[in-house]
Amino acid sequence: MAAVALVVLIPVNVSDGTLYSLNKDLVISNIDKLSISNVHSKSIKFFFHISMQYLFTFWTCYLLYKEYSRVASMRLRFLASQGRRAEQFTVLVRNIPHVSGRSTSDSVESFFRKNHPEHYLCHQAVYNANKFARLVQKRDRLQNWLDYNQLKFERNPEKRPRRKNCFLGLWGEKNDSIDFYKHQIKELDKKLTMERQKVLKDPKAIMPAAFVSFNSRWGAAVCAQTQQSKNPTLWLTKWAPEPRDIYWENLAIPFVSLTIRRFIISVAVFALIFFYMIPIAFVQSLANLEGLEKVAPFLTPVTELKFIKSFLQGFLPGLALKIFLFALPRALMIMSKVEGYVAKSTLERKAAAKYYYFMLVNVFLGSIIAGTAFQQLRAFLHESATQIPRTIGVSIPMKATFFITYIMVDGWAGIASEILRLKPLVKFHLKNMLIVKTERDRVKAMDPGSVDFPETLPSLQLYFLLGLVYAVVTPILLPFILVFFAFAYFVYRHQVINVYNQEYESAGAFWPHVHRCIIWSLLISQLLLMGLLSTKEALSSTPLIIVLPILTLAFHNYCKNRFEPAFRKYPLEEAMDKDLEDRPSESDVKLKSFLADAYLHPIFRSFEEVESVEVRVDKRRAHSPSPSRSSSSSSDDDSHHLEDEPSQEEDEPSQEEAVLPLHYEYEPPSDAYHYVAEVLSNVYEYGTEPYHN
Repeated sequence: MAAVALVVLIPVNVSDGTLYSLNKDLVISNIDKLSISNVHSKSIKFFFHISMQYLFTFWTCYLLYKEYSRVASMRLRFLASQGRRAEQFTVLVRNIPHVSGRSTSDSVESFFRKNHPEHYLCHQAVYNANKFARLVQKRDRLQNWLDYNQLKFERNPEKRPRRKNCFLGLWGEKNDSIDFYKHQIKELDKKLTMERQKVLKDPKAIMPAAFVSFNSRWGAAVCAQTQQSKNPTLWLTKWAPEPRDIYWENLAIPFVSLTIRRFIISVAVFALIFFYMIPIAFVQSLANLEGLEKVAPFLTPVTELKFIKSFLQGFLPGLALKIFLFALPRALMIMSKVEGYVAKSTLERKAAAKYYYFMLVNVFLGSIIAGTAFQQLRAFLHESATQIPRTIGVSIPMKATFFITYIMVDGWAGIASEILRLKPLVKFHLKNMLIVKTERDRVKAMDPGSVDFPETLPSLQLYFLLGLVYAVVTPILLPFILVFFAFAYFVYRHQVINVYNQEYESAGAFWPHVHRCIIWSLLISQLLLMGLLSTKEALSSTPLIIVLPILTLAFHNYCKNRFEPAFRKYPLEEAMDKDLEDRPSESDVKLKSFLADAYLHPIFRSFEEVESVEVRVDKRRAHSPSPSRSSSSSSDDDSHHLEDEPSQEEDEPSQEEAVLPLHYEYEPPSDAYHYVAEVLSNVYEYGTEPYHN
């Protein structure tokens, strides 16, 4: 399709030469002569552009239909081929009504035994343990400092490490660091014990929510996809996320406050989008020096220097825009967390949607509007108001030059940076110099993490938008887009398979969002072409374009009704087939034992489970000096333990994923320090031998 557009439209655009007959104040480049702006008003040649718009629309819709069908069928096949998983049998119930004289747990059991007598199996209450989790995180940091000082003493037995006892160890009387951190941990353990008992005994700590498990997938599907109460605001059910996907902190947010939170965040995102118009306008002023020179001639001696001009126009605008966007994905993720979504996959989808709307308004529309204003500023000032729409219609396709630069700086260079992993490499070495004190810190610094969906998806969708919009308007941009997607396919395929960790499994749940964004891109391309034709006084051809948005919306509505239910609901037919397939090998007793701890709140985690993090210091030499006891001791006290729930990344642990240790014992430092991290079924061992990247 790109080849057809290049072969058909570029000769049509070049043949007219209308740009030379326009206002002499209009700033044009050689690339602009290849755009639709170079075609005369009322020209019959616009039917070539309309035909190509139809061709691109139908081809895009065909590919979207095939892909939606394939992803939906792949999702159902994946769910059918899976073994027994907790989320297949579990429903998240929220807004549980309070009954006087009865606990939330009793209300849940009574309600589901009454309304689902044949399928209800068990449930787990949801506790607000955020304060407890923060204490555990603090203890984790203290334990890490203790490990560091023990290692430091091991390497230099003649001198015990010391620290100043005032603010952050910056001043005050010096005392023994090992004894200090042991004392701090001991005191914190007492607070943890009291806080844990408080959470367990305080009725206010139990939230009006629960994870309810059933003895069949069919029973869970019926509960998750039906209204449970005559009051539609109570006993709200939805499929439970898989245990790894739960963002525990947000389960403590009252359900009634979610609507208010989301409204406030929507207003904040709206304000943020338009606030960013200021730096976007500044970036566009750098990209359009000719326009500024005509308004401010005193800048000419500086901007006409060859090096400065090439740098300002060719590289700086795209780089400056990238810098302005650097911190935005993290800010939007924080906003999504404030909205109260309980699944990490949902948080990432919502953050990605916000970032896409931001890119659409600021990077695309903002660059076009601000860039046109700066580029044609003198033309605007010297022509009548009736001619301004025509000038804008001519100027919008000319922003292809900026977007080509943006694709090369952000797209091509971004893909090269992705395969080289320059940003993680720099972050690792900075952490290694400034933060890393123990092998545990080094493991955290080396963690590749998972795919950054909130930033990666909107960027890819922006390139889809640019390709669809400029395919007909300025087709010379298409080869740059194709090169980007060709490299992006191979690079991200490699990274997903060989580099990134999988934080959770969503079974393709992101696709409806991707489909919707591509439909938006199609609609924008059609409306933009319609506007351009109206400024070109091609009114007779405009009705032909009006049909396209209507057909596109009808296609989107069809796909939504046909395929999206596979991403929102689980067919009862599929659930029953899977239950019948597994029934000979399952019993309610086995299933109940399997589900009993699947959604167990981290505060109740067994302290002896494998889902813990243990830090062991083994004595290897009998003559190793000991800070607290004889080196000849060889009891079970030869290790100290830190147990922590590791269902999220180590560097950003969930506030709900910490557990209280029953006891902690400390070990004198030794010559060989081994860190054993047991995370679910994965075991990683690290020694103090020389580190190799």
